Amino acid sequence: MLQCLEGVKHLCAVVVNCCDADLYKQPKGLEDPEALARETVFSVSEIEALYELFKKISSAVIDDGLINKEEFQLALFKTNKKESLFADRVFDLFDTKHNGILDFEEFDVPSLSFIPMHPLKTKLTVSFSFQLYDLKQQGFIERQEVKQMVVATLAESGMNLSDDVIESIIDKTFEEADTKHDGKIDKEEWRSLVLRHPSLLKNMTLQYLKDITTTFPSFVFHSQVDDT
Repeated sequence: MLQCLEGVKHLCAVVVNCCDADLYKQPKGLEDPEALARETVFSVSEIEALYELFKKISSAVIDDGLINKEEFQLALFKTNKKESLFADRVFDLFDTKHNGILDFEEFDVPSLSFIPMHPLKTKLTVSFSFQLYDLKQQGFIERQEVKQMVVATLAESGMNLSDDVIESIIDKTFEEADTKHDGKIDKEEWRSLVLRHPSLLKNMTLQYLKDITTTFPSFVFHSQVDDT
């Protein structure tokens, strides 16, 4: 009986220790910018600049080294009181761990899609924007998905168009983009459309990233470690 009680006590102690470890585990910071640069398309100095941006956004509401949805919306719109399909969809694409918060590992690579003037921006933004519109994650974009995103974008701009006008916009979009005439837009068709009309990506820039590229021209600033 005593052995049984001791076993239960030991098990409880293990569980408590595990819970404490998870409770007090701190989010990782920028431990090795050189290693991260080797794993991504960023230089060391760009990684460090992104980390400064990450710290700024992650401390906007709660200074915990993580970005929650409220802080993310604050970065997108300079307000945390705005409900938006666009903001929710972008956050979900960043949140690859699906836990409702972003650490720096999740933040760095997708951010490239939102960096003004970065040489790889267009290529990755086309891919990211396709995922943004592909709400059902089917590998193609349907008419209703385009309408949802158009309505969301207009709402963010404070524009109020009639449903007839919105339907006309979607008709023209599909008339031009749906070259295979199958009632949907695949990745190849989306890429062609976006390259012909770059203005479709005008929302794909975080205000904070506009700020950081102003502070650090060409998105490069002095690094603690020399780039190789």
